[in-house]
Amino acid sequence: MARKKVDPDIEAAKKKAAERKAEIGTELPPLKAGETPAEAVSSASVPEKEPKHHKMPYEKRKAMYGYGFIALWMVGTLIFFLIPLIKSLYYSFNEVTVNPGSLDTTWVGFEKYSYVLNTDPNYTDYLTDTLLETLWKTPLVLIFSLFIAVILNQKFKGRALSRAIFFLPVIIATGPVYKIINGDMDSTGNAGAAQFSTMFSTDMVGSLLEFLGIYGLSDNMGTMISTVADNIFGIVWSSGIQILLFLAALQNIPPSAKEAAQMEGATAWEYFWKITFPYVSPFILANLIFTVIDSFTSPTNSVMNRIIDMKNQWAFGEASAMAWIYFLIVLAAIGLITAIVNKFIYYEVD
Repeated sequence: MARKKVDPDIEAAKKKAAERKAEIGTELPPLKAGETPAEAVSSASVPEKEPKHHKMPYEKRKAMYGYGFIALWMVGTLIFFLIPLIKSLYYSFNEVTVNPGSLDTTWVGFEKYSYVLNTDPNYTDYLTDTLLETLWKTPLVLIFSLFIAVILNQKFKGRALSRAIFFLPVIIATGPVYKIINGDMDSTGNAGAAQFSTMFSTDMVGSLLEFLGIYGLSDNMGTMISTVADNIFGIVWSSGIQILLFLAALQNIPPSAKEAAQMEGATAWEYFWKITFPYVSPFILANLIFTVIDSFTSPTNSVMNRIIDMKNQWAFGEASAMAWIYFLIVLAAIGLITAIVNKFIYYEVD
């Protein structure tokens, strides 16, 4: 019997079809009329692969969560801080005219800054008084805060109540309340509260010095003592946050440090200077910066009141120039303080 001759083209097409089937994982479509196996193989399309779902990395998801949480703060900072900040800087170089429905500006360069520093009758005097007050008041606030924090860190009955009392001014420390307590009734509209403010009066310094047998003080020394005594309540009123921060620092001192000091026979005085003070020194810098800023932005600050008065008189150019001069001085003071004090700060990682 004669062997059937094999067509090499058909065998090649079958082989190619088998390879194609193995590649695409499916049967070839049936042959159409007049279609060769090779054409069927070439017309068969590879099925589309399912798209891969790329999962966001965990670190990127955490970053997105963080941005989501601070998004509202960022929007508020942009609208209520950065935009007004840029506008105030622009106004400080312009003559601002208030018209119905608009503010018209005319570029005048540094004319407003020259007016503030050379012509304004009150600004430079108020600025000098504020700087001097901050200079002597800040160390007293820090010393008092650290002293009270050391006391409140001890174990005694009523400790929680005592802590609450010293922190209470932070809760009620509004401008009108502070002015009423200090006897400033004209600006608050509370003329009937004058009797209440006398509860916090400290006009007995002279009598106290006489009782202690201290006489013959110079006028400057007497004025300084009287000034400090008259501001005792203000110092206590301004120390709530600082006391809280110092308390946090004191509670972070490891017990092993105290045990080692006791084993070495250290006195309370030595323990304070060798253990307590180094551990709280980073918080001294933080409290120092906070106290300076708090003093410069106090509701009783004469410079701030002068800026607000100029703004209320629609003198936006002059008020903006005052604010920017004041801001630069505060920024320079904080930078200088940080550069000096940071050299004496003890960090545990050192």
